[in-house]
Amino acid sequence: MPFTLATWNINSVRLREGLVARLMQEETPDILCLQECKSPVEKIPLDQFRALGYGHIVARGQKGYNGVAILSKLPLQDAGSMDFAAMGHARHVAARLENGVVIHNCYVPAGGDIPDRTQNEKFGQKLDFLTHMRDHFHAERPTRSILVGDLNIAPREDDVWSHKQLLKIVSHTPIEVEHLAQAQDAGAWVDVTRQDIPQGLLYSWWSYRSADWDAADKGRRLDHVWATPDIATAAHGSRILRPCRGWEQPSDHVPVFATFDL
Repeated sequence: MPFTLATWNINSVRLREGLVARLMQEETPDILCLQECKSPVEKIPLDQFRALGYGHIVARGQKGYNGVAILSKLPLQDAGSMDFAAMGHARHVAARLENGVVIHNCYVPAGGDIPDRTQNEKFGQKLDFLTHMRDHFHAERPTRSILVGDLNIAPREDDVWSHKQLLKIVSHTPIEVEHLAQAQDAGAWVDVTRQDIPQGLLYSWWSYRSADWDAADKGRRLDHVWATPDIATAAHGSRILRPCRGWEQPSDHVPVFATFDL
């Protein structure tokens, strides 16, 4: 059952309902995983999405913050959620396809501006979230699974516009990269995007603070698609839809795609 999956931090699904619909119409992914929906599940605007063929949803939401949703053309079942770091946030949800593949949709905390947990509680929460992810996947040992989402870390030197200048900036600090690597290693997750695009600068996020994001091109690859080794070789066609950052009233993130021949 081949399917194409996309992950996108939408930064308010209600505000950007039209952008989600545009992506569905123009790119037609079979499964669309959204983060930072900023909506209770019952207020996610599903009517238009259903009309476009996305009749299946598994989601966790909360008013005004966080929130994750999996919208699908393919039948799926709710496979639960984890409250990593016990913050009470809607930051993870899982769904199971009919072929048994489990999709984890994650939204890792951004971590604030100061990369020091003694000065910044949010940074400590981010590290704790990743540690809990590590421990969970070490115990669970996932198989036939895909993990996607805004992981809020650009791990490689070519995942940021300037490795040297961002070493002390939250999202690329060595301690964050190490915590992410440990979580990845615990599930033996394969970075599908870099499996397909092994070399070169690659970004999925550009700050709203930049007057001309396109010309400045100071991006970071914060959004990821991972898969367990037993299905990672079935992945191909990875791409990042940069033009979405130029759409009207855009999210600061753009969708990341991968196709799985399963």
